[in-house]
Amino acid sequence: MAAMPVPHIRVATSDDEDTLARLDRDTWSTLHSVQERPRQPYEPFFNERVGAEDHLVAERDGTVVGYVRIVRPTGLACHTHVRQIQGLAVAGTARGAGVARALLRAAQDESRRRGARRLTLRVLGHNTPARKLYESEGFVVEGVLSEEFLLDGRYVDDVLMGCRL
Repeated sequence: MAAMPVPHIRVATSDDEDTLARLDRDTWSTLHSVQERPRQPYEPFFNERVGAEDHLVAERDGTVVGYVRIVRPTGLACHTHVRQIQGLAVAGTARGAGVARALLRAAQDESRRRGARRLTLRVLGHNTPARKLYESEGFVVEGVLSEEFLLDGRYVDDVLMGCRL
């Protein structure tokens, strides 16, 4: 079997809003989300807090197959050296083909380009595939909030991870 081509990664534009919103809804799961399943009427994907410029998009053959959201975790001046991943989604048809890994690497590069020294994220403790991916890309566990969420009748840890850029 031939290797899948590396996806093209670019900064999102306002034209991507509907596609990213649909991808976000289609990939929703309690494996990675503590939010309730989205229901109509849907909230805008881009808003006053996160815009198109805060998202990197992965495309394969001109089709969006994933995104990562990279934001400043706070508005504090003393915190401008940190970026945080606050969303990562890959279409089911593109899973296992290196899209998430490409997005993570691009997120690190883009965060560096924007002047960040650290990149952080939060991942649910039971999301073993994501945790292994993050660890393989240089993220380390920096803290665990034990049994922070109750999802599907189970208490789940909130794992804080980060890496130096």
